[in-house]
Amino acid sequence: MAAAYRVRCDIRCQLGEGPRWVAAENAVYWVDILAPAIHRLALNDLSVRSWDMPERIGWLIERADRPGFIAGLQSGFVELKLDPFSITPIVDPEPQLPGNRMNDAKTDARGRIWAGTMDAEEATESGSLYCLDTDFSITRLDSGYRVTNGPAFSPDGAAMYHTDSARRTIYKYPMDGSGNPGERREFIRFPDEWGYPDGMTVDSEGYLWVAHWDGGCVSRFSPDGKRERSIELPASRITSCVFAGTGLDRMFVTSAAHGRDEEQDAGMLFEVDPGVRGLPQAPFRG
Repeated sequence: MAAAYRVRCDIRCQLGEGPRWVAAENAVYWVDILAPAIHRLALNDLSVRSWDMPERIGWLIERADRPGFIAGLQSGFVELKLDPFSITPIVDPEPQLPGNRMNDAKTDARGRIWAGTMDAEEATESGSLYCLDTDFSITRLDSGYRVTNGPAFSPDGAAMYHTDSARRTIYKYPMDGSGNPGERREFIRFPDEWGYPDGMTVDSEGYLWVAHWDGGCVSRFSPDGKRERSIELPASRITSCVFAGTGLDRMFVTSAAHGRDEEQDAGMLFEVDPGVRGLPQAPFRG
């Protein structure tokens, strides 16, 4: 199903990623991992601000009870403030793997951060999935990933989705009543013509929205893994998506220009009409 798109920011990101809607600011944040930089789009007037970063950044997530963010940098989890700018390290989960970096993260309903790491050169399966709890303790939950992406959670919290893009595979983990994951199983495997599954989010009906790297679209999948619709975009390397706005009925989509210099709109931030509402994302509660 084709749908209209709008370019909402014409900053050409080399690797746009990690879109996050911050309700308190009515703004969408996203990052350029390779620049590296943070960008912010205010939805009330569509103004944009940007901040240069000292090292690669995969994501940032707002905090519930204090100003600033938690962010995932090349060097690990940090506390981040933008005005005035400051970075305070929390923990490097992989000091023994200096070639790894943080790639993608989300919060669950409890306000914990689930974040993946990966080999920055995508050469080895050295990536892992971690949970940063609200007391700043960290747990490694899974390993053996080449390119971690996602995660996303079902509306009832009974399932978590997480991706190894290099394997073209989205996994599904059952979650128990305490929010702990069970054994993963294959949920969706992308055929070659779809590209690679990248960032994702879940809507209010429990359907999974997935960005297609080298596939030029975002797709909506039913809870049983069937592709229900797709929205085509004018860039082949689509990286992630987020619901935003006071009604959570707007979708913003990030993309990458890296390796796609010939594409005019590669790396732009797009807005599409998803036709459904998203779910509110909890801030980090630590």
